[in-house]
Amino acid sequence: MTNSMNKKEKSKNPVIQKAKATAKKALEFVFNPHLLLCFGIAWFITNGWSYVMLGVGSLFRIKWMLGVSGAYLAALWLPFTPEKLLTLAIAMALLRLIFPDDRKTLAVLKELREKHKTKKAEKETEKEEKKKRPNDADLRE
Repeated sequence: MTNSMNKKEKSKNPVIQKAKATAKKALEFVFNPHLLLCFGIAWFITNGWSYVMLGVGSLFRIKWMLGVSGAYLAALWLPFTPEKLLTLAIAMALLRLIFPDDRKTLAVLKELREKHKTKKAEKETEKEEKKKRPNDADLRE
């Protein structure tokens, strides 16, 4: 009996409910067919061509294709390449271009952008307040 009561109590916990709602919203956003299609096209623009070129170069033993694709792929596997951000930016631009009527996905993107702007403004305000506060050394004098 206590197990069933604990499960009911956990499901009423507002933190768990908020986490479930956030996870559900994130999964719906990520697995949206429109976004997946645009992300696939963006990935092919930034990365996929090099894999195809590596395959074709290997199949027909074309050295320059192997060299170009190998060098690009080696750079892609570095941890801090801007390609990852570029792929996301291209995917969002394609989503707006190809599916301008997909209001649900575009609304989520707009909401994320607004949250980012709000957090950034809060951090800047916090930094300004810290600058205005007197230091401990100034208070001792």
